[in-house]
Amino acid sequence: MSGRAAERAAVPCPIGRAAEVVGDRWTLLILRDAMVGVTRFDAFRAGLGIADNILSNRLGRLVDGGLLTKVPYREGGRTRHEYRLTPAGADLLPVLDALAVWGGRHTAPGRPAEAMRVLHAVCGRELTAGEYCGHCARPVPREEIHWLRPWRSAEPRAIAAPVNGG
Repeated sequence: MSGRAAERAAVPCPIGRAAEVVGDRWTLLILRDAMVGVTRFDAFRAGLGIADNILSNRLGRLVDGGLLTKVPYREGGRTRHEYRLTPAGADLLPVLDALAVWGGRHTAPGRPAEAMRVLHAVCGRELTAGEYCGHCARPVPREEIHWLRPWRSAEPRAIAAPVNGG
């Protein structure tokens, strides 16, 4: 167990332990983008406008925390890495959904913008209670959850599947 993991394990409160792993803005935004299929360093950097050193640090912490896994690929004769959600990272989807709902209700955007919406891909209705569709009256599996982020695109983005199922 790494020194950081041992420190985290010593915290008795599960919220405190979780905050050690995901408790900063950049980490949550990286996870948000990973949820919709962003996997490459350059794509995270371009989408977030984050400095290389901060992005590298946060990606490393997410890999160490078991939320992302580093997967090698070849490009232009060089070995590079993609960062893919693990099942543990994918399990944060309801948390991110809840933060999106809370942020929509209790914070104002810096500029006029249409709010992010969490949609059920099957019926097109908005999901407001996590992973349950009141219209269809059933739980919604992750592959049927889409996020509409109008400041980025008019098209909903499907939630990415984690590595090794999940």
